[in-house]
Amino acid sequence: MYERPIDSLLATHIMVTVEVITRERQQQTDYYDILGVAPNATAEEIRKAYHAVAFMCHPDRNGAAEEANRRMQEINEAYAVLSDPIRRREYDLCRGYSLRNPRFAKGCKVKISLNSPSPYRGCTGVVDKEPVADAFRFWYVVKITSRGLATVRRFAEEELEQM
Repeated sequence: MYERPIDSLLATHIMVTVEVITRERQQQTDYYDILGVAPNATAEEIRKAYHAVAFMCHPDRNGAAEEANRRMQEINEAYAVLSDPIRRREYDLCRGYSLRNPRFAKGCKVKISLNSPSPYRGCTGVVDKEPVADAFRFWYVVKITSRGLATVRRFAEEELEQM
């Protein structure tokens, strides 16, 4: 089908593209630095830091300067990523921040989040076993007791809330 091997220019182009992507990713600013929080900050700490930084850097407060607009865009982008549990986990994974401890231990009382797709959303339960980690999140086995019946279900970390 092919009369000659892959063109070396094409192979070089691919290597340059990968190198540019890698370099670009390394040069990205750290969202945690932009908001002034630690990588292990809670969602509430991130929200408070966002409001404080956004208040100080808002363009209306700084005379609609071009620098203020650029800074506010960075702050909004950082908050959009760090406030969403799934996007934050993906962001942390490629930067080495994913070496985290599980939020809940065995025997901890939890509430299933209202955002959960589970039919048990809003119910309370007890973490039945130690969490299991995969590449993106911790998984918990939760024992839910309702109307005298016990059910054991598996939930992702972002589906649970502390009681």
